[in-house]
Amino acid sequence: MKPKDGSTKEAKTPEYSVSSRSNPDSWNISIPKVRPPQLPPMSRTQRVRAGMAAGFLLLTLGVGFLGGWLGAHAENSGNSIQASLSDSQKVVTSQSQLISQIAKTLGPSVVSVDVLGQTASSNTFFDFFGNGGGTTQQTESAGTGIILSKDGLIMTNRHVVPSGTTSVSVTLSDGTQLDNVQVLGRTTDSDSLDVAFLKITDDKGHKLTPAVLGNSSKVAVGDAVVAIGNALGQFQNTVTSGIISGFGRSVQAGDSSGSGSAENLNDLFQTDAAINEGNSGGPLVNMNGQVIGMNTAIASGSQNIGFAIPINDLVGLVKQVEQSGKFQRPFLGVRYIPLTADVDKQYNLKVSQGAFIAPTTDGTDAVIADSPAAKAGLQVNDVIEKADGQTIDQNHSLTSIIDQHQVGDTFKMQVLRDGKTIDITATLAAAPTDTQQ
Repeated sequence: MKPKDGSTKEAKTPEYSVSSRSNPDSWNISIPKVRPPQLPPMSRTQRVRAGMAAGFLLLTLGVGFLGGWLGAHAENSGNSIQASLSDSQKVVTSQSQLISQIAKTLGPSVVSVDVLGQTASSNTFFDFFGNGGGTTQQTESAGTGIILSKDGLIMTNRHVVPSGTTSVSVTLSDGTQLDNVQVLGRTTDSDSLDVAFLKITDDKGHKLTPAVLGNSSKVAVGDAVVAIGNALGQFQNTVTSGIISGFGRSVQAGDSSGSGSAENLNDLFQTDAAINEGNSGGPLVNMNGQVIGMNTAIASGSQNIGFAIPINDLVGLVKQVEQSGKFQRPFLGVRYIPLTADVDKQYNLKVSQGAFIAPTTDGTDAVIADSPAAKAGLQVNDVIEKADGQTIDQNHSLTSIIDQHQVGDTFKMQVLRDGKTIDITATLAAAPTDTQQ
């Protein structure tokens, strides 16, 4: 809404034309001379009073004009403020309606994942006497999953269905619970990609709605996103909104209890959309309702710092599982850090993008023994700049390029080593997986 036009139109006095003759005496019109009436002279007091009255009149007119101007100005300003607030409310309302529509559209593609499992525990009393005493304890946990196909393929995080899982059930958005869900496969705890695939074996006649996957390489910092998931394992399809805060984050993740080994996760989106426990495995969605990431971790001791796996790191695996019905991940065998300006400065690499095979500090191998990478000759401190001719940057990670391949494919790389670029070729193998349920 545009503010009212405060400009005034200039008033013009009409002009009249008068015809004249060269000799006005020939008009023969006699005009009598009339003396103007003479007013009696005013005394000094009367003149002063008259001046005061005129001044008061002028002051009154001035105050009236000023009041009118101020009133009109205030009204115009008020209208401008109201118009601005109205426009802001329209934006907020429009965005709220969009988020609501996204949640409504994508909701049927999001499931709650309920897990029963067993963990080994020790009895310190019996251990003290050397009698063993190890016991098995039943556990319950919950997370979120994304429906990928009409026949019941679901993607989630591997830590949602960890090793030791005994049974899995999912709850659809309409509240229907489906039991006997199969774990097709999951990456191992040492894998930097935290993903698992499930399969609904009996949909009980329900129509399953696959989510639409987007392109995470087109995502920019500041883009609005929506996170959907089973918050705290209690509130199905909770919706939060925020923005993409950063790319290429590397984190060390563990469960909230602090038990178990930490997992090194790479190439993550950072978002300020609130991600809670139970949201793991749920979708991070753009404003077109497309899944551009899978919610995976939250930063402990902070507010609204969450991390998600870019969907391009997963689409290759999704296609492979859809086509073959089983999970077999192509494997190179390196642990790397996505290069940023900060990493470049820390290691003095003089290169700001690529996959840096950094020295590890936790005793693990950066180049895994007997892996395709080791056999091809990759070394610690190498920077993989290109793979299959694709420059590795914040929009094209090494993981996403590998996952577009099949096991047995040839994988060509351009590697920076000691200031020189060399070509290295590896043959991708099948990554170790865990299918125990």
